[in-house]
Amino acid sequence: MKAPHFPPAMHFFKAKPYIQKSPVFKLLQKMPKGAILHIHSSAQVSVDWLVMNVTYRPHCYVCFTRTGHVQFVFSARQPFQRLGCSPWNLLEKLRATMSDVPAFDKSLMRNLTLFTEDPDVTYPTQDEVWNRFEQIFTSISGLITYAPVFKDNLYQGFLQLYSDNIMYMELRTGLSQTYELDGTVHNRDWSIQTYKNLTEQFKLEHPDFIGMRIIVSVHRTQNLSTVKQAVKDTIEMQKRYPEVIAGFDLVGREDGGNSIWYYRDALSVPTQVKAKLSYFFHAGETDLFGTDVDRNVLDALLFNTTRIGHGFALAHHPLAKELSRKMGVPVEVCPISNQVLKLVSDLRNHPAAVLMAEGHPMVVSSDDPTLFGTAGLSYDFYEVFVGIGGLSASVGTLKELAMNSIRYSSLPPVLKENAMALWQQKWNKFIREFTINNKKKHLNDNFTLKKTLGPGKSLRLSQRRSLRSHSLECLKSVADLDGFPPRPVAPAKPQLPQHPVQHRQAAPPPQRRDSAVQEQRPDQAEDGEPHDCVQVVNAICSPR
Repeated sequence: MKAPHFPPAMHFFKAKPYIQKSPVFKLLQKMPKGAILHIHSSAQVSVDWLVMNVTYRPHCYVCFTRTGHVQFVFSARQPFQRLGCSPWNLLEKLRATMSDVPAFDKSLMRNLTLFTEDPDVTYPTQDEVWNRFEQIFTSISGLITYAPVFKDNLYQGFLQLYSDNIMYMELRTGLSQTYELDGTVHNRDWSIQTYKNLTEQFKLEHPDFIGMRIIVSVHRTQNLSTVKQAVKDTIEMQKRYPEVIAGFDLVGREDGGNSIWYYRDALSVPTQVKAKLSYFFHAGETDLFGTDVDRNVLDALLFNTTRIGHGFALAHHPLAKELSRKMGVPVEVCPISNQVLKLVSDLRNHPAAVLMAEGHPMVVSSDDPTLFGTAGLSYDFYEVFVGIGGLSASVGTLKELAMNSIRYSSLPPVLKENAMALWQQKWNKFIREFTINNKKKHLNDNFTLKKTLGPGKSLRLSQRRSLRSHSLECLKSVADLDGFPPRPVAPAKPQLPQHPVQHRQAAPPPQRRDSAVQEQRPDQAEDGEPHDCVQVVNAICSPR
């Protein structure tokens, strides 16, 4: 039977209205999510803000390309015409000549997102959607590399993520040059200092915000010498700004770019100069199996990656999967990105479902919210919980994913401990509010239960059992909340033994560190006694 309007089985552009009506989604918006560890600086804010705020600023010009796309620039005078683009139009004057400005603004939004009513027709192949994807970044760059917008874009990103109950972020950025109206060009040191200053400002205004760190990114179409210099520069920047620079990554479409192994000489520089540089590689964002790109997940582990970005192909490499689990290298799962970029159509079939069933470490991220018409992280959490998690997903799944985002961040140990403690306070408050609201809905049931038990029974125990029942009913029973149950997750496959080897073609290197998987009954404390009050729900939600 085909699922009617089951969002994870639909393309996100069609599923979004149904997700917004979902009780689960509304609850996820309130949930403290911890950190977001995979998001790009060029696409972190909502497209509405870019169009309705940034393009309404003075001195903003637009031109239209022969292929129907747009480009932007801020200039104090009429910019020189670009090849293949119409003469520049000052947006302020252009809007003044239009009878339907809202329609024009919507057309600009369409130019800055991948959204379309019929995505399968608009983007019949991966090549089509990726070409459009990278073209949008070109359009956005003219807006966000203008120095005042650069600052506001970062601050707006903080605000939107914070409002979605995110307390820390790790931002992938290329540290491009920024410009002023008078022609002044700022270098990457100015950008890093701006990141640092705005983070401190936001933390002062929002004391429960932990902060932000940067993962320096270089496009994987660059030549070897360029990437080698970028690695050296990142090492130096990390020495000067250790609290800001987290590490290094290669970004861009893997199928159309160079493999990690192609850059092996550049990526070996930290070892050669005896420097410590963490890697956070995009790896396995492909459905082409048996290619050099497919083996990026193996090469990422060879170079001791801290996390694996996307890791869509990881499930097809049993040895790499086992190694990453034992090393504690999590996968940064970006479900909406993977679906929109045509790696998977039904998110119940996402490889992360197998990884989750096997207890593989993972975190949830949104990748490029601007391009997908989202903001924050709640939409991706919904797709993971309802679609990828399957019928076995529970409140414990959500708690584990949120805790993982802090556990696998690049924060120093002391800050990580503080962040986890702060998150736990937020989680307890969330659970209290959730259970209070839930108890109100089931007040009559509780009253009946108390009368049935009589004076000789433990009223406190009955409340705990009722609380547990209603908590699970609200969050675990996706069938009741969203109208149709997801497909059961496939059973875990047996793990293959690890064989330590030295050469790339044979297998990845020996494990870096142990990562024990702790199993615990969700409704029982370590001493076997039942939990109390908030502890009952926390027990229900304990990571598995």
